[in-house]
Amino acid sequence: MAVSKSSAAASGSASASSVKKTGSSIGAPAQRNQSSRKGKRAWRKNVDIEPVEEGLEGLRAEERVTGTFLQNKKDEELFQVDVQGDDNIRKTLPKFSERVLTSTKILSERSAVPAVFSRATPSSKAEKRKAVSHDDKSRLLRMSKRMRKGPFNAYVDPNQVGEGSALLELSEAAKKAGEYDVWAEDVPEKPKVKAPHTENPRSHIALPAVPSPHEGTSYNPPLTAHQQLLRAAHEKEEQKLKSAEEVEALKAQLDKARKVAAAEAAAAQGVAPGMKVDEITEDQAEEAEVAEGSEPLPPKKMPTRKTKQQRRKAERLRAEKRALAEKAARKRMLATVDSAKALRKAIARNLATRERLRAQRQAALQEKLKQGLAGQKIGKYVVPEGEIDVQLGEELSESLRGLKPEGNLFRDRFINMQHRALIEPHAPNPAKKPRRKTKEYEKHSYKRFDRGF
Repeated sequence: MAVSKSSAAASGSASASSVKKTGSSIGAPAQRNQSSRKGKRAWRKNVDIEPVEEGLEGLRAEERVTGTFLQNKKDEELFQVDVQGDDNIRKTLPKFSERVLTSTKILSERSAVPAVFSRATPSSKAEKRKAVSHDDKSRLLRMSKRMRKGPFNAYVDPNQVGEGSALLELSEAAKKAGEYDVWAEDVPEKPKVKAPHTENPRSHIALPAVPSPHEGTSYNPPLTAHQQLLRAAHEKEEQKLKSAEEVEALKAQLDKARKVAAAEAAAAQGVAPGMKVDEITEDQAEEAEVAEGSEPLPPKKMPTRKTKQQRRKAERLRAEKRALAEKAARKRMLATVDSAKALRKAIARNLATRERLRAQRQAALQEKLKQGLAGQKIGKYVVPEGEIDVQLGEELSESLRGLKPEGNLFRDRFINMQHRALIEPHAPNPAKKPRRKTKEYEKHSYKRFDRGF
């Protein structure tokens, strides 16, 4: 049995070595004859790959002819049922000729696979859009200080003005140069500025230029009118005194607060109020602390970095709070769904009330505007209301001969023009007193002017 097994193994190895090819017909590197296949390296070196290469070459031939593999195509693309003949097919087919040059055969066999280009060309519109524009290309060339072609194929110097990385565009004046002729008679019209659509308060004011005076200003007024005018003047003066007292009280309160703060600061420093003490610097304070032997303050503990467990716990708490808030909001929303009709009616009532109040405010404003702009703030200043000219009971005269003039007609007309929006209001600007006083002195020649005669 041993002899027969060894002879069978020898015969099998001999037959395998006789069938095995050492190289492929397509151009694989030639291998020397090696009968032994001991080890992976020897096995891989002597393995037969001829069937695999033949199959791959067949697929490549299909791709060259059809552009893709035949197994990927559908039946409709491969087969066609011709139920009607074509007479022109004979004309389109090439004529058979035995005498065709080999070069002609090679050139006639065109591959359906597109050729490989030396430059990468974009295949889609998105890739084409990503291409560098002419402006970007010129800007990059200027930044890299490389020579680039200008007009008439002339090279542009990158070191000259305007050819660096910064773009120097033409100004508006340079772009519009030559459009405007200074000596031309026709002057271009300027665009008209549209005024805002706001009503002028002057159109609503019904105040006369010279209003009729109050009955109480007469030299012999009725008792009720005189008392009414006196009451109005008294109320106005009371308002002035009240505002002045409020200002004085505010000033006194501020002074008192300053004094209290100064006293507290002095008490904190341990000195008598009103005494000025030099400020203690940081070095002096440290020396005093060292001399007293006081313990220094413990250093502040810096916050440590949270661990993963702490961060997860904080995130879980935030998520729970967020979920509770969303649940409460959803609950409120579901509760308001049933009362949507009542809410709509309440909103309609509120809108109607607001509209009615707005109309009332507008009517009151129009009615107040008819009496002028007295007491209203126009711009930076308030329009003055004017003073009330009234005489007391003992100052009244029963005849025109004993009447004393009161008030100022110029002031009344000026304030009336401000009330009618003809003059803008201004604060009184009194004349400033000169800072330097005139010093008078006698010259030496005039000291004894009475003795020379």
